[in-house]
Amino acid sequence: MLPFRLVYSDKYLLPIGAHVFPADKYLRTRDRLISLGVAEASDFVEPVMASDADVLLVHTPFYVDKLKRGILSTREELELEIPFSHGLAERFWLMAGGSTVAADFALRDMVCVHVGGGFHHAFPDHGEGFCMVHDVAVAIRRMQRDGRIVRAMIVDCDVHQGNGSAAIFGEGEPEPFPKPMWISGQRMASRPANMKTSAARDVFTVSLHQENNYPLWKPPSSIDINLPDGTTDGQYMEWLRVALDSAIQRFPEPELICYIAGADPYIHDQLGGLALTIEGLKQRDCLVLTFARELGVPVMVTYAGGYARNIEDTVTIHANTVVAAKEVFGNR
Repeated sequence: MLPFRLVYSDKYLLPIGAHVFPADKYLRTRDRLISLGVAEASDFVEPVMASDADVLLVHTPFYVDKLKRGILSTREELELEIPFSHGLAERFWLMAGGSTVAADFALRDMVCVHVGGGFHHAFPDHGEGFCMVHDVAVAIRRMQRDGRIVRAMIVDCDVHQGNGSAAIFGEGEPEPFPKPMWISGQRMASRPANMKTSAARDVFTVSLHQENNYPLWKPPSSIDINLPDGTTDGQYMEWLRVALDSAIQRFPEPELICYIAGADPYIHDQLGGLALTIEGLKQRDCLVLTFARELGVPVMVTYAGGYARNIEDTVTIHANTVVAAKEVFGNR
């Protein structure tokens, strides 16, 4: 038995047909974890559907009404990039409930992994990039509303910038942040990552992502690290350390860290352009989780993107996130 819980539902299978988003990756990850002996069936907890009131903590009444009634415009559905249906909307309500349950368990057990979630492109008034409801934001606002936490930090390691998170929690224009010019003893590429920071109130957002990738318009997070194409394991880890050190200096004493552990920085991802290996991605997970453990801050993990040409690679990366959590938190 794991020393923490995994939130998952068989209902997470998204009704989107043939699509670059692998709709069955959550089921495959659950099965992989059990087949490897990393987890047992008893480690998994069923999510509870988010209430409309919970979703309205983040999204506008007009947008929620459109989703409930199924009256998105053609443009809104094109922005969503997945075919709308009432069944799909229900899955996103369930995922939002899953992240809320995961946040609750993280606050109890120090860590919880949601085998799902991480839909960081959803804005208050519309969806984008396969994301209809911002489950992580819903979980944070629910924990705040219930008095469980006041301050939260999002650490987003998806290959795509968390534009929805930035829009929901950001404020003002970013201020220039000095960037290191050397990594692992070698000078950075001619086009180094661009790191910026801005103030934050009760939620601090950190996003490490590929600069030349979706979304075209990137609203400012509290800290944005725009990585150059082809960033490798070692370069990525150096930037991640810089980001985490800076984040805790600027936003001390968060009460919950929400780690968005995207699988798409992988070198063979169809929608990515970074060059991380499977082992490098596991090291990334260990670094973020160790950061949380050493601070004594509970961490809730969600999966976000993953579009490897071989779906089994995506499943391995997602399963390794649980393995990393077991290694980091297993000997408490």
